[in-house]
Amino acid sequence: MRYAKIGGQAVIEGVMMRHKDQYAVAVRKPDGTIEIKTDHYEGLVARYHMTGVPIIRGILAFVDSLYLGMKTLTWSADFYEEDDKEEEQKEEAEQKASDKWLMGLTVAFSIVLAIGLFMILPFLISDLFKNFITSSLALGIIEGIVRVLIFVGYIAAISRMKDIQRLFMYHGAEHKTINCIEHGEELTPANALKYSRFHKRCGTSFLFIVLFVSILFFLLFFQIFPVDNMIFKVVCRILMVPLIAGVSYEIIQWAGRKDSGLSDIVSKPGFWMQKMTTKEPDEEMLEVAIASIEAIYDWKAFQEEAGHEG
Repeated sequence: MRYAKIGGQAVIEGVMMRHKDQYAVAVRKPDGTIEIKTDHYEGLVARYHMTGVPIIRGILAFVDSLYLGMKTLTWSADFYEEDDKEEEQKEEAEQKASDKWLMGLTVAFSIVLAIGLFMILPFLISDLFKNFITSSLALGIIEGIVRVLIFVGYIAAISRMKDIQRLFMYHGAEHKTINCIEHGEELTPANALKYSRFHKRCGTSFLFIVLFVSILFFLLFFQIFPVDNMIFKVVCRILMVPLIAGVSYEIIQWAGRKDSGLSDIVSKPGFWMQKMTTKEPDEEMLEVAIASIEAIYDWKAFQEEAGHEG
């Protein structure tokens, strides 16, 4: 199976797909029609020529995916605002500039919130045990367990929300269509429906790898450099987050390109989490995902090239 250089995410009643510096968002509007938006996005990786620089490219790719994800999610949500505004004129250049700043601040806030919830809070909870447990290694393991439990609990909680369940169905549609392409079959809703809703390069898998890499990094670092100062411990964890994200990116990219027993083992925990973050879509949702792909990606040319190489 050949790796298709396309990825995306679910949005409100739709799917965003990205290929190189192009992306498309397809949304099923309230009237049942499919609205498609295509645009150019030069990410930080390409802008700063970091494609061939391991770790750094992962950090920048993570920021890119957050920014573009927020942007397209906001666009898709506009179709479902309560006041049902008919296609308003886009704001003038100054307003667009201010929107970019606002989006940047939103991404920054999301990163800070995620660090606080999944990196700092588990440490503070594990620190409560220091009066009973003196081993720093044991406390580190407790911190790691708490981190995984918070993440799994968070996903389990939001997956019960009706709107989130539909989002997760579109997430499944995104994966099924990409799997259909990569397995060399004609991209139709009926064909895509047969394929798995799980994918090795999924963002959920990436986040789960981040959790495990953070456990290893924190255990190793604080075993080598033991410290007692609480503030220093927190600062060190924050400073290591970009490195952890960069290493995790390299791992998931490697696993996504390899068909081996080891890559399957690495991908398995992410697949377990995807059982919660993806749901089986219907054919109408797959139509939306396909519309997003076909707006920017020639899947037939990809399959022909893969066939010649095979």
